[in-house]
Amino acid sequence: MTPISHSIRHVADIVERAFPLIAIVIVGLIMMAVGLGMTASIVLLPEGIVVALLGVAILVGGVFAPDFRSRQHDGH
Repeated sequence: MTPISHSIRHVADIVERAFPLIAIVIVGLIMMAVGLGMTASIVLLPEGIVVALLGVAILVGGVFAPDFRSRQHDGH
């Protein structure tokens, strides 16, 4: 394996492990923004609070989620 292909594989492995967590954080941020926008209307206030809190939960879960894939690559 050449050094260039090794470094490309290393970068691809990092991106593969980070992409799901980044996607979860982005979804959480979007849900928080939508929930806050919904709370501006009195009619959608209850649903907006629920959506915003779910967005916060998803965001926190994405930030503090453990990386299980690194254990699988190590052979454990």
